Amino acid sequence: METLGSGPLSHSGSALAAFSLAYLSHVCSARLEAMTGLPFFDERAVERVLCVAAHPDDLEYGASAAVARWRARGIDVSYLLLTAGEAGMRSRPPHEVAPLRAGEQRAACREVGVDDLVILDFPDGTLEAGLPVREAIAGAIRRTRPQVVLTQPWDLDVSWGLNHADHRAAGIATVDAIRDADNPWVFPGLREQGLEAWGTRWLLVAGAEPDHLIDVSGEPLEQAVRSLQAHREYLAEIGGDFDPRAMLEEVTAAAAARAAPAARGSVTHALGVKAYRMG
Repeated sequence: METLGSGPLSHSGSALAAFSLAYLSHVCSARLEAMTGLPFFDERAVERVLCVAAHPDDLEYGASAAVARWRARGIDVSYLLLTAGEAGMRSRPPHEVAPLRAGEQRAACREVGVDDLVILDFPDGTLEAGLPVREAIAGAIRRTRPQVVLTQPWDLDVSWGLNHADHRAAGIATVDAIRDADNPWVFPGLREQGLEAWGTRWLLVAGAEPDHLIDVSGEPLEQAVRSLQAHREYLAEIGGDFDPRAMLEEVTAAAAARAAPAARGSVTHALGVKAYRMG
């Protein structure tokens, strides 16, 4: 016979209690958001941002609108792309696609005022969140010394479906690399290159369930549209009736609708981000 406090009954009771608490927390959070709205990310102390993504074009599905806003405010923004996206076009071989996509990415960067672009040569389609990728990201963090690092979600299940393997790898590797960059004893070769430890204050995840917003109304959104349109040949390759403007306007308008009621009149478009305090 099972008694309370041991065995399956206690385990199921604990699980039920944990589920109940999680559900109540979710309901309370939803009600609080409905009453107060999501807060805006405080960027007043931000001087430098590093954006880390798996492929050319990944940052252009919303994040580049925030980048345009930051650049207009004098914030330095650097891009680190872990692959060249060479496996992204079925009709062309990788050796042709890599330089093509790099050129389109440079054009996209110009639209939002970014001139610090680094594209690494990790393999597109088989990116892994291992030590070489972590070291490369940690090196970029130490080189650029950002207060904010922005990256992709590492969850499998995301709002648009099942997340790409490379996106998941890029996201989780960035989480680990932020901590690696702050530890002087991790990746000692970086110190030998003169790259001293650096602690990033914030990690922002674009595409995750947001808890903060960034106002991208007006010109930042227009710049973001042009930055996505700059990937002309890549977008033509994937085909369909994809409309960069319609997509970006829809996503950012939906995020803006989650702002505080007092801000909803002036903020027509926003980027939703999940913000993690890292230091």
